[in-house]
Formats: sequence, structure tokens, C-alpha cells
Amino acid sequence: MGSTTDRRSARAGAVGHLSLAAEARFVEGASLQSQVLGLGLRHTVRPLLDLWTRLPFDLFPPNLLEHAARLLPVQEGTSWRTVDLARCGSELVLAQDVRDIHGGNPKVILYFHGGAFLTCGLNTHRRLVSRISDASGQPVLNVGYRQMPYEPIAESVADGVDAFRWLLDQGYRAEDVTITGDSAGGYLAFSVARAVLDAGLGRPAGVVAISPLLDVDATRKRQHRNADRCQTFPLRALEKFTEVSLRMDTRRGIHGQRTCPVDMPLEDMPPALIQIGSREILLADAEHMAARLVQAGVPVDLQVWDRQVHVFQAAASWVPEARAAIEEIGDFVTGLSAQQAQAPEQDTVAAPRRRSSRRTGVAAV
Repeated sequence: MGSTTDRRSARAGAVGHLSLAAEARFVEGASLQSQVLGLGLRHTVRPLLDLWTRLPFDLFPPNLLEHAARLLPVQEGTSWRTVDLARCGSELVLAQDVRDIHGGNPKVILYFHGGAFLTCGLNTHRRLVSRISDASGQPVLNVGYRQMPYEPIAESVADGVDAFRWLLDQGYRAEDVTITGDSAGGYLAFSVARAVLDAGLGRPAGVVAISPLLDVDATRKRQHRNADRCQTFPLRALEKFTEVSLRMDTRRGIHGQRTCPVDMPLEDMPPALIQIGSREILLADAEHMAARLVQAGVPVDLQVWDRQVHVFQAAASWVPEARAAIEEIGDFVTGLSAQQAQAPEQDTVAAPRRRSSRRTGVAAV
């Protein structure tokens, strides 16, 4: 194994498997660890979510996951400091040997955690964020955006735009910011990219979406082949989420103003990487988004990981596929940086190298 610097240098010319064809890259293989994880979720989290959907009232328990996650360790050498945004807290996370702009690193990742806009936060995702920082060689601004039931999704997006402005104020350029998120954070990654473009703040380098929720409407997911195959979410949970989010908008006087990522104008969006498990119910969103990006002429790499669970990347300390997926994210992010350095005036993306350590196939979107 080479040093961290050597590994980053070796990836300098990679840009994932960006394509302008309506295809998905199928990453074959599910380790015993990943299968055990999937079985565990199917018999714990999924039944609990199903029970939540059957309650005759909205129940939003305290964010216990976020409090308990304070005890979780991060990678050795990781550091972070608090960043106070206008309406929420955040933190700048740096893996070992990673510098921020004050240390001469002009690139940065803006990250939005998942949790269905209802749970999780900075603590639950610090380990995943630190691994992404290490894989990319870039600092990561991990945003603790406001969530339901206290604020609607529109306010979460507003917090994301505030975070992007903060990065600009620190000296980063828009084209040096890669916007990333998992699950509900994937929704925010695309939504915030769209919002900063519309606000005239510049074009981000790229978007990375991990197991993203991209459409609050459950109709497409209800009709998908994975409607009852997901090991984490029953369909009823997605339908309940739709109802809750719409009620939240109504209470705040928001009527017909929200546009989900799958319905946004996409022609001027930056290149995108989408990672999703092959049995996830959110595969419907990922496939539709990838097809729309292709139609809009935007380079996209849709990676469908064989039998992996929702946001399996968070289990990188145990699941080998999770570590490989995070390396793919590092390849994508550093590849964008290298491509910009070689041809800063071009919007097209060079053909990448292919990873040879895993077998891959191609599936139609």
C-alpha cells in the first residue's frame, strides 16, 4: 500500500465513469458482511418504520440517534471545528493530512447528512464524512441543517445555500465546491446546486448523491420493481413521509412552490455521481434522475451496487463494498479537480479509467 498522498496522486486523472448514455454501472458482488447487515436491517429498522406508519397520529421522537452518535469514533487523525451559519450549526471536517483553504487547499466538499429530514445530524455522519475527506483529500463542510417537524424542507435548502455562501466567503470558488449528500441529503445536494445556480453564485464542480431521495411523491416508487424488496424502507414509510412533508408545507403556508430534484431544470447542472443499492426502493428515483440528466446532456455516473443496503457507505468500518464505494467518490471528486486544471474552460468530462478490482456490468436505466 502506498501513502495517502500517493493514492490521491494516482487518482488525479479519474472522473468516475461519467456517461452521456442512459446506462447504469452495476457493481457486482455482496460480501457476507453486507448480507448480514441487510438481514439485520430487514428485521429491525424496517419493522419499526412500518409500525411508525400505522400510528394514527404523527410521532416525532427526540433525535436519539444524533445524541448517541457522539460516542462513535472517527478515523485516526481526523479533526473538525465548529462553523456557525446564519440559522444552523455545521462543522468543517478534515481527515489526517488534509488541509483547508488556509493551508493551501482550494478544493472543498459541501455535505448534507441523511435522515429523512427528521433525524440524524453532524454526530451520526462524522465518521462517513471523515472517510470521504480522506478519499478525496479535501475538507468537508458537514451541515447541520434545520429539519422537520420544526422547519419544512424549503428551510433545509435555504441552510444549504447559506453554507455554500459561507464557503465562498472563505475564499473558495463555486467551481471548486463539490456538493454531496446521502438519502435526504442527496435531495439537498441537487436542490442546493440548483438554488446556487439560480442565485447567480456560480456553478459547483459536481454533485454526489448517495442513496438519494429525489422525489417526495411516492408514486414512481410504488410502481417500481423494488417496491417491496428494500431491506430498510417499506413503501408505507415513503408514503407517510410524503404526507408529513406536505402537511408541514401547508402549516407554513407553502403551496405548490416546492420542486423536487427529479423535476428541476437540469441543462446547466454540473456532472453527477449517484450511488444506490440494487434492491433499494429509492432506485426508482436514481434511475429517473440519471435518465433526465442524460437527456439534458449532463455527464452522470449511476452506480448500482449489488444487494447493498441504504447508505451502505456508512458501514465502511465493516463492509468492504462501502470502502470501495467511498474510494469511487474520491475518484470522482479528485477527477473533477484534475479535469478543471487541465481544461478549465471546458464543460465536458474526459473519459476515465475503469477500476479493475471489482467486476462491473452495464444495465439499462
